[in-house]
Amino acid sequence: MRVWEREITAVILLLLISVIVGGITGHFIVFLFLLMLGIIITQFLQINRFEKWIRAGGRGQYPKTKGVWEDIYYHVYRIKKSEKRRKKKLRNIIDQFRQSTEALPNAVIILGPHDEIDWANKSAREVFGLKTSDKGQRIPNLIRFPEFNRYLRSKNYKESVILPSPVDNRVALEVKVISYGAGLRLMIAQDITQFKKMERMRKDFVANVSHELRTPLTVLKGYIETLQDMDDEHSQLLTNSFIQMQGQTERMQHLVDDLLLLARLETQQNKTSCVNVPALLTQICNEGDALGKSNTRIQLSLESNANIVGEEQELRSAFSNLINNALKYSTEDSIVKVRWYQDTYFLVLAVEDNGEGISKADIPRITERFYRVETKRQRKVNGTGLGLAIVKHVLMRHDAHLNITSELSVGSCFSCHFPVRRLC
Repeated sequence: MRVWEREITAVILLLLISVIVGGITGHFIVFLFLLMLGIIITQFLQINRFEKWIRAGGRGQYPKTKGVWEDIYYHVYRIKKSEKRRKKKLRNIIDQFRQSTEALPNAVIILGPHDEIDWANKSAREVFGLKTSDKGQRIPNLIRFPEFNRYLRSKNYKESVILPSPVDNRVALEVKVISYGAGLRLMIAQDITQFKKMERMRKDFVANVSHELRTPLTVLKGYIETLQDMDDEHSQLLTNSFIQMQGQTERMQHLVDDLLLLARLETQQNKTSCVNVPALLTQICNEGDALGKSNTRIQLSLESNANIVGEEQELRSAFSNLINNALKYSTEDSIVKVRWYQDTYFLVLAVEDNGEGISKADIPRITERFYRVETKRQRKVNGTGLGLAIVKHVLMRHDAHLNITSELSVGSCFSCHFPVRRLC
């Protein structure tokens, strides 16, 4: 028989006894009242006892009792014991996580909903100069770099931010924030000092070599032009050789110029002014039409008169590269649409062509230096492979980004998105 059935049976028996005794003595109501009062007092004492045990945390063995209350104590005791085992298991998992993250070479910090530090590993304490007592402190109060604070407030953690270590400004840190849970964030910082040093060496090497190549190329180009002037065209082999030499020299000249431009974009501060974008685009499109020996290929649509704060020569280079690419990689009778407009958040330059298109696999790499899409073309397309890399760096210096949409054999659209704060 179950406990509840026994309890109900016992109450019924007591009720019958009360009815019989009350009927014999003539005090039925009194006996029934006393029975109910006794049951209520007993249950009240049991509840009070149970509440004291729970208030104490349900520790240790539960009080000895009988009936349904013994079952209640037993079930609560089992739940508490199971919860204790789960807590112990969870604590072991957390301890293992902390031990493993303590051994990580990267700095790891767990941030709460209000940017407060919940936990930091050993590397984080070393590179950021944190102390154990800093737990609960807001990270912006301890890492006081405007760029980092803007990054944290923006809540846009797709990109990372690079900043010097507060302990040693010679150490460069790449900081990435990852959101998880309810308002929690994982902040990871990696020491990229050696990488930055190698990157700087590469930039210096490219800039120095490119600069040193300019003089011999200029001399070589001059001698080739002189020899061409002296050519009497009696020897077809000699004439073709001069033409090939001139073509390759000019190609090298363009390559060196592009490398020097990239080096300047990466190292020098840009001098900004208010750039009249509609006038600049009109001039570039007219030049593009002249180069294409047609005045109908480029279709310019100026839907906004907005000007932006920027460096005119850099913008000219970026816009020219996009428009010239659209002309080069599409058929000579196709239209290239150039559109300048403004939406809610951005000022946009869109260059659309009906050319050969780019595969989805190539789009992420198309802005890398010297990367060129390998496709079978009916005609050879000359280029240095640096045009889109230049576009990418120019846009980065203007707080802008490049969007690329393309479909093979249909065409491509390259759009530059400038934030509206660049308006002037």
